Amino acid sequence: MITPQLIDPKSIAVIGASDNIEKPGGKALYNIKNGTFAGNLYAVNPKNDDVQGIQTFKTASELPQTDLAILAIPATMCVPTIKILLEEKNTKAIIVLSAGFSEMGAEGKKLEQEMARLTDEHQATLIGPNCIGVMNPLHQSVFTTPVPKMEWEGATLISSSGATCVFILESALSKGLAFSSVFSVGNAVQTCVEDVLEYLNKTYREGKSSQTILMYIESIKKPQVLLKNAQELIAKGCRLAAVKSGTSDAGGRAAASHTGAMLNSDMAVDALFRKAGIIRCNSRGELAAIGAVLQHPKLNGKRMGIITHAGGPAVILTDVLANGGMEVPHLPDETMNSLLSELFEGSSTANPIDILATGTAEQLQKCIQFCDKLEEIDGVVVVFGSPGLFSNADAYRVIREEQKRCQKPIYAVLPSILNAKNEMEQFVNAGGVFFEDEAVLGNALLSESRYVAPIVEREARKLKNETEIKALLKDKKGLIPTQIGFELLDLIGVERPKNRIISTEEEALNVARELGFPLVMKVVGPAHKSDVGGVVLNVKTMDAVQENFTRLYAIENAAGVELCQMESGLEVLIGVKKEPDFGHIITCGLGGIFVEILKDIQYTLAPVTRLEALRMIRSLKSYKMIQGARGKEGINEEVFADTICKISDLLTLVPEIEEMDLNPLMGRGNHLSAVDVVIRI
Repeated sequence: MITPQLIDPKSIAVIGASDNIEKPGGKALYNIKNGTFAGNLYAVNPKNDDVQGIQTFKTASELPQTDLAILAIPATMCVPTIKILLEEKNTKAIIVLSAGFSEMGAEGKKLEQEMARLTDEHQATLIGPNCIGVMNPLHQSVFTTPVPKMEWEGATLISSSGATCVFILESALSKGLAFSSVFSVGNAVQTCVEDVLEYLNKTYREGKSSQTILMYIESIKKPQVLLKNAQELIAKGCRLAAVKSGTSDAGGRAAASHTGAMLNSDMAVDALFRKAGIIRCNSRGELAAIGAVLQHPKLNGKRMGIITHAGGPAVILTDVLANGGMEVPHLPDETMNSLLSELFEGSSTANPIDILATGTAEQLQKCIQFCDKLEEIDGVVVVFGSPGLFSNADAYRVIREEQKRCQKPIYAVLPSILNAKNEMEQFVNAGGVFFEDEAVLGNALLSESRYVAPIVEREARKLKNETEIKALLKDKKGLIPTQIGFELLDLIGVERPKNRIISTEEEALNVARELGFPLVMKVVGPAHKSDVGGVVLNVKTMDAVQENFTRLYAIENAAGVELCQMESGLEVLIGVKKEPDFGHIITCGLGGIFVEILKDIQYTLAPVTRLEALRMIRSLKSYKMIQGARGKEGINEEVFADTICKISDLLTLVPEIEEMDLNPLMGRGNHLSAVDVVIRI
């Protein structure tokens, strides 16, 4: 819960205030005092009667009523101070800058928990501990720099880490990115990144609220809160991008299925971000670059025009865009001749448009205006540096003017960070956003071009036979017997070959006569049947049935032998793994042994819509095989998607399922049959 007093306090007290602005309490007071805060500002310092010219009190008990308190005191003093603020001063927002809590061990964790309990009890907001604070256009309650001019139309930055928050700000501000709010949640003992996102969603006002939200997340504590509020903010017109650190999967829990062994917690994060509509970034620089791209008008299309006076960067950018799936289309002479006549001899207008090192600001303006009218391109990148011979002020003024005037987004790459430093500062002061490196911009544009809006399921679907399904799985735990797995598939409407599980040679021969040849024979018991030689294909005679039964039944941990009708066609898989807090990851791909060799899979979080299932299938590298290739019949993707959705619906009904593997499903045309099933509850 975020209270109004955190956002718009009428009074702020800095507890642990100091005249020394190299200390957190001193710098926080300095930033608030010299910022935009217009309310009552108090300082608490037991030794000084005056701190930075601000009314000073010896203890928190002496303070008047205070909306927002900022604590820069030892960790051991925080709990009793917070108790006074909440109970005596009606304080509804507290920022704890202090460190020395859970990062120091069990005692510090107890202090954190007590602070959270107290603030929850009094329906107040606690930010931190171990954070840099909060900034918005109304107050800048942080102990760090930079403290930029905050603008309501700028981006919102939410960060788990205080230091990382500063680094992102430094990178972004130097390139002209504007900010409306900055939240550093630190250890997030009460208020985490997801809570801030929920607040932004609940208080969103069209035309007033930030449209760009950037996040640095160290721990996702409330995945479903993140998912819901991100989807709703995007539906309101916002764009979100985030870095999630701590992505390595150290350990890897034991898994009963191939799917379970392949999927990890970072895939759950990846699936959550895609389902939420959040652009995932891998670094601070990439996050700042995405933020800068998102502060331009929306790019509607993948065709880029490039205007430059230096050939090398244009070639690099062209390569990045083309290799990533965007286009730098050739512009024919008949289209470009009128522009070419306005440029110096030797210039090129084929795209990239090269006006040469001698090109003027006037020529640059004509090129931008010409490209803005071309139907063949959707956006324009201008690469314009300086050799140090003359000022770039006129050129940069032109770029900024055209950015404001043009219908298409105009992105500026200004690489001369020393030669044109002053001109670049003027460009930023005029509201411009620029990129130093064309490849960084190119990759950010690729991320933007690949963006797919989240699909929100409006109504939960229901399976037929829900009562029978629950009865079948009642009190079941651990690995479920294969035959029960097949019965479950029958109930949810997933096709499978006829099969029987037997335990004697006589039964094997009788079942072989009943099912007919060819048959598949599989050991029952071991989870990874192929690894123990437990699968025999294309069994065509009674002698072969007899021989293979004896061998399979002798395999260690064998509980029986399965005989089933042999299917043919392309092998695909559907797999499930439940990730704590996130829910079920559902994956699909080529099946059989190919999944482990090629690792060509796509995944998402349940529940899965039909469109999501189709997107997964179509994103597989092996999609052409599913469509049918080289004369081999493929699988109807609608049937494949329908099967994925049935599994998703099952997980909604039976969330206790921890793992599930349908591998392989064999299919051709409209026929898709589950040859094997592994389920762990």
